[in-house]
Amino acid sequence: MVTNLYRVLRQAAVNSKSSWILLRTFNSWSFAIKSAKSPQRALTLYAQMQRQAIPFDSFAVLFTLKSCTYLGNLSLICHLHAHLLKLGFNIHVYVATSLLNAYIGTSFQYACKLFDEIPVRNTVTWNTMITCFSRSGDVKKAREMFDEMPMRDLASWSAMIAGYMNTGHWEEGVALFREMVIFEQLKPDQVTIGPILAGCSEMGSIGLLLGKSVHGFAVKNNWELNVELGTCLVDMYAKCGFLNFASLVFDMMKDRNVVTWTALICGAAKHGFGTEALEIFKKMRQGGVVPNEFTFTGVLSACVQTGLVDEGRGYFKMIKECGLRPTIQHYGCMVDLFGKAGLLREAYEVINTMPREPNVVIWGSFLSSCKLHKQFEMAERVIERVMNVVRPENDGGVYTLISDLYVLGDKWEDAERVRQLMLHQNVRKARGCSFIRNNPT
Repeated sequence: MVTNLYRVLRQAAVNSKSSWILLRTFNSWSFAIKSAKSPQRALTLYAQMQRQAIPFDSFAVLFTLKSCTYLGNLSLICHLHAHLLKLGFNIHVYVATSLLNAYIGTSFQYACKLFDEIPVRNTVTWNTMITCFSRSGDVKKAREMFDEMPMRDLASWSAMIAGYMNTGHWEEGVALFREMVIFEQLKPDQVTIGPILAGCSEMGSIGLLLGKSVHGFAVKNNWELNVELGTCLVDMYAKCGFLNFASLVFDMMKDRNVVTWTALICGAAKHGFGTEALEIFKKMRQGGVVPNEFTFTGVLSACVQTGLVDEGRGYFKMIKECGLRPTIQHYGCMVDLFGKAGLLREAYEVINTMPREPNVVIWGSFLSSCKLHKQFEMAERVIERVMNVVRPENDGGVYTLISDLYVLGDKWEDAERVRQLMLHQNVRKARGCSFIRNNPT
């Protein structure tokens, strides 16, 4: 009997050792895929596991799918999907959700089909689809998915609120935010607050009031003024024109990144504080922060505001010195800068050196400068090119501008021709509007 007991214990030890070796094998391959230096390397390891008949675990599959998501190769994702079906991982909710996330970046149609086929869904699966529909612009479908959810967590509410705010449905987003706080009694976090603050700058005085309330909520709950929260607050106050508040939050932040500096610069430039915007940019450069494309857009806009032509030339050259390529917004700022200063030939040269065809905004800026300085000859050079770009349903103001320029050049027949063209093509010109803000403080 002692001999039999010894054999049983010995066999148990062997089985335990085999299980430990198998577990270590799982962990080793999964860790190798996770730590791969490139997606291609992760896929190579995955293929080696398949060739050597090493059993797959969920971690190896998850890390491989994450690598495929970065590649954005639809055929590769479909191949992995077929392999996962063969292995039986299609019923694994985390694997299915990761596969869904991979499809979203490559094929929206395939992602929707996979979602319908997933047998068991968790909140992450639902949240992924809500975000997917929101980013595609179909907020109505995203809300349908949100309402169909059997259970919602804070991330679900945050995803739907962000979908509303990022697509310009600010009233719906704010209403859902209030419902979450008041009726569901969920405490928002910084992920929820970010889109709310971003939308506040587009909602006028009501948005500013909401933004101040959100700021007060963050202070009351002793939230750390980290880079993410601080940047959102600086951006909100700056876009609303409350630069004193924006600067106060900016000064209170311990850490700042290029987005924080850019928000303050662009806000100052937008509201006519061009000199202050350039001073902020100088401090940013002294602090060793490398500007990005949006930073230079704000800086060049500040030069346009203040009429600093030479400085604008220097900043435009600095774009390439910082390893960046000038965007169409940068070229537009230079055309506007030269045009307002009466340097229409230089503005025309900028247009001709653009790597892509100018859009209607740049043409409108150039023609406005021609009208301002009564330079019909310069405008006549580009009118035919502009007429090939404008669209009757959106660019009525440009048609009117061209007609006015023909009148300026005493070409009444051409002016009448443009007017008749506007009439026959049902050209619409947006009406001007203004607003008055009471108690700006």
